Amino acid sequence: MKERILIVEDDKHISRLVKFNLEKSGYECTVASSGERALEVLDGQPADLVILDIMLPGIDGFGVCRAIKEKERLKNIPIIMLTAKGEEVDRIVGLELGADDYIVKPFSPRELVLRIKAILKRGKAEETKKDVLSAGEITVDIPKHKVTVKGKTIELTQMEFKLLVTLMERRSRVQTRDRLLSDVWDMDTGIDTRTIDTHVKRLREKLGRSGGLIETVRGLGYKFKEEDESR
Repeated sequence: MKERILIVEDDKHISRLVKFNLEKSGYECTVASSGERALEVLDGQPADLVILDIMLPGIDGFGVCRAIKEKERLKNIPIIMLTAKGEEVDRIVGLELGADDYIVKPFSPRELVLRIKAILKRGKAEETKKDVLSAGEITVDIPKHKVTVKGKTIELTQMEFKLLVTLMERRSRVQTRDRLLSDVWDMDTGIDTRTIDTHVKRLREKLGRSGGLIETVRGLGYKFKEEDESR
């Protein structure tokens, strides 16, 4: 499953250059030429990383970054600011708003790709570092392969367990059906996605009321809610 990158850039020559080099490196890319359009794209389609210019028509890059970090379902998306604004104060503002990296134009496409790979690799490592996950009344002990709800052990199949762990590790982030097929079932896209819907239905039933933490995102897939979202 290709990782998705949103390129937010109003200069067509630069957006084409970035898109060409990222697709050549195996990423799936979408381009937005304004801050408003970028937020619309993210509301409808998840991204694994955002490349963000600062000087944009309408909402500038700082505003877009702030809006992303304020939204529960988007706040964990890493952001690389790619901009001609090279002053120290601009760099500080960008990083304080939550950007993961700051690259000044003119830039090396090869260096950009290397930085993207490093950030995405770091994010995957952080997703899997916990041995025990908890949300609401659900506790998952990964090494023991044990799930409890209100202290009562719940029997799950291997795939149900893997599905639950994947959703909980990536809580608040939408997981498309294709991505779940790739990461949980180790299958490429094109396989019948009803397999996922069936497993989610069974998993919710076994979790009882806590199954409501698994939210269906219409037209996309599923996400595991933050605890306060379920109240």
